[in-house]
Amino acid sequence: MNSWKYNLIAASVITSVCLSVCTPKKKFHESFVEDFNETSSRYFEHHSGGNSAEFTYTFGKESPTEPGTSILSFKIDPEDPAGGGRGPEIISKNLTHFGTYAARLRVPDVLDIQPNVGAVVGYFTYHTDTTIGLSEIDIEWLLADPEIIFVGTWTGFRGELKRIGRTINLAKGIIYSTTYRVGHGGERSPLTGLQNLPDTIPPIENYDASKQFYTYGFDWHPDRIRWWMIHPVSADTVVLWDYQGSQVGIPPNETRYRLNFWHTNNWPVNTNPNSIEKPQNPYELEIDWISYDPLEVSPD
Repeated sequence: MNSWKYNLIAASVITSVCLSVCTPKKKFHESFVEDFNETSSRYFEHHSGGNSAEFTYTFGKESPTEPGTSILSFKIDPEDPAGGGRGPEIISKNLTHFGTYAARLRVPDVLDIQPNVGAVVGYFTYHTDTTIGLSEIDIEWLLADPEIIFVGTWTGFRGELKRIGRTINLAKGIIYSTTYRVGHGGERSPLTGLQNLPDTIPPIENYDASKQFYTYGFDWHPDRIRWWMIHPVSADTVVLWDYQGSQVGIPPNETRYRLNFWHTNNWPVNTNPNSIEKPQNPYELEIDWISYDPLEVSPD
């Protein structure tokens, strides 16, 4: 055999072997429920982009508001800088993808102490792929008005990120907006039709995310995302937003499962334009459990 042919075949074999052996295999989580009964987690790692003070997180603590319930406690550090990811955060050890995500939590009750606090609780997914872009699905609360909930996604690449989002006052049954925009400051275009379901939401009497634990979640499908919560009295599923009818805003790529607590100095809640103050105290977020159930995809 000619030497150049031999070298070509050998190179081809080495390349093939390296692609199958040298390329790291992505690790995905199977179905799990993390109940935070232990002093560490099988599924999540702690992270902080701030000062990482030890008091800001405790695994396996007894809830101060619901005796007998073991929680993950997050306390915001008043000395942490403003910005997403600058406070306590948990990030899944492996990747997640399409499926059902759920959590039971209680946000801090601070209105009598600091009504203008600028603080965010984020329950979400987040991961960037260099070829596809960001995969983020979120549920968020601003402590300055715990009657309001924010749901939506971010997709695309830095500099041209796309946002679909809905803002709801659950205590009053008001949908403030359901919109699409490009970038944080982009013009908001109202979504209609299948992208705006349901177009009304009945009020949940006395809803206040800081007064008790509630269960929230979302179902992520390749062509649809449905955000929901469990009604505290009837135990029915309350659909917050059933987004469908377009691929815009639906992340196609895998992600990391996360939850965090941080200070914002530029995102006031709809009902209080002054709510961007630095937290004055180490307010406590309580997380009872978090679960994930992958979507079973039928074979072709």
